[in-house]
Amino acid sequence: MRTLVIGDVHSGLKALEQLLLRANVKQEDHLIFLGDYVDGWSTAVETVDFLIQLKEEYKCTFIRGNHDELCREWLLTKKENPQWLAHGGMATRDSYLKDKRENWKGHLEFYAGLENYFLDSDNRLYLHAGYTNLNGVEYEYFDQLFYWDRTLWELARALDPTLSINHKDFPKRLIHYKEIFIGHTPISKKEVVAPQKGANVWNVDTGAAFMGALTAMDVETKEFWQSDPVHTFYPKEKGRN
Repeated sequence: MRTLVIGDVHSGLKALEQLLLRANVKQEDHLIFLGDYVDGWSTAVETVDFLIQLKEEYKCTFIRGNHDELCREWLLTKKENPQWLAHGGMATRDSYLKDKRENWKGHLEFYAGLENYFLDSDNRLYLHAGYTNLNGVEYEYFDQLFYWDRTLWELARALDPTLSINHKDFPKRLIHYKEIFIGHTPISKKEVVAPQKGANVWNVDTGAAFMGALTAMDVETKEFWQSDPVHTFYPKEKGRN
């Protein structure tokens, strides 16, 4: 069984379908999605429908992203957050309005059921963004940090790569986990790039909402697969550019 971690999808269903084929996903694999399933391309509704069905056929863990929470809030209240609309929410809103379904019970259940983080049996941590508590995720005071924080990745990138996890100056909030897998902060918005590592943190957001590809990585071997640049599936759209 492989554990495959998948970066931010941002409504790029066509790229996701291609990616799963390229990774030759099998039913015994465990798929861990790092969040941000919507906001970017025009197939938001179709993407969530696909993920709901995927969980019926494969072992999936779905992490909560900030864009998923923003979309859920709009579905519940219909209040249009200008910041959300400006950063991919408009395409998601239009996708839902175009569908004209009587209710979104299934989608609301999907969003409500997302996990803030997942810790596997090998002490690998998966979450969308980050955390700040020095003692780890179980001690975090503010759940929103799990899907909004950017300081974890900034910290990991700034560290001297030769610094051992056993060194006295290695950041305390990173020592609790063998590896940490995140999305949230795109490595590049302009080109196709590989996943990037800083300290023991892997960033798998390769810019699918912009000009990048969607990525899946085997957490054990670090082999990874990528879709074509996601914008090529949606040639008449701007995504989040």
